[in-house]
Amino acid sequence: MYREWDAREVPGAVAWSSVSGGSETRVLPDGCLDLLWSSRIGLLVAGPDRTAHLSRSAPGDRWIGLRLPPGTGPAVFGVPAEDLRDRRVPLADLWGRAAVEVTERVAAAPAAPGPADEAAAAVLARVARDRLRAAGGPDPLGAHVAARLAAGATVAATAAEVGLGERALHRRSRALFGYGPKTLARILRMRRALDLARTGAPLVEVAVRSGYADQAHLTREVRELAGVPPTRLLAPARSRPPAS
Repeated sequence: MYREWDAREVPGAVAWSSVSGGSETRVLPDGCLDLLWSSRIGLLVAGPDRTAHLSRSAPGDRWIGLRLPPGTGPAVFGVPAEDLRDRRVPLADLWGRAAVEVTERVAAAPAAPGPADEAAAAVLARVARDRLRAAGGPDPLGAHVAARLAAGATVAATAAEVGLGERALHRRSRALFGYGPKTLARILRMRRALDLARTGAPLVEVAVRSGYADQAHLTREVRELAGVPPTRLLAPARSRPPAS
């Protein structure tokens, strides 16, 4: 049971909820950070993954999450994204006692799965919105770089467009996304290719349209980032499920 919807309080953010069936779930890297609430664990931050994260939850575990757009998480959580890379961190480790108040606000929201999850997700979204306002908003470089790389621009062209050298862009990208622009570009290209493949396009066509040399290149890249070939990922799947 997984569903997602736009989180209106934070531009570009996506709220989601899930009830675990107890099976292992493969969470693909996406350049994002998530604020999570688990009925078993409490509040967590899911950092940006370089490769697929295998999530394991007990049957019936309820999850509610807020997926922040690439480059936004550092302004919300107050730490560089690279400090959270490939990690799941209790929110209290970052915010101390302030995390207790957030936990209480989530607990006061309706507890039943389904539409009531939107109330708890809205709490997470309002917390993120308030943190963003206090930080003066996200670094605008993050959205710009992510958009250009998602559109297929090269790292060199992106660096020139934002007025940075490639080394400077690499440093800024590690802080904003958790890894350098080349890694982010690979991840975004993979997700673009998988989205296209899910429309029914043949993989050979997907490879060409997504900027891969050929289908073998596509398969190799997906296997390196996701841990399995693209054919294993084309069944309907969650885009960012529980992260325990």
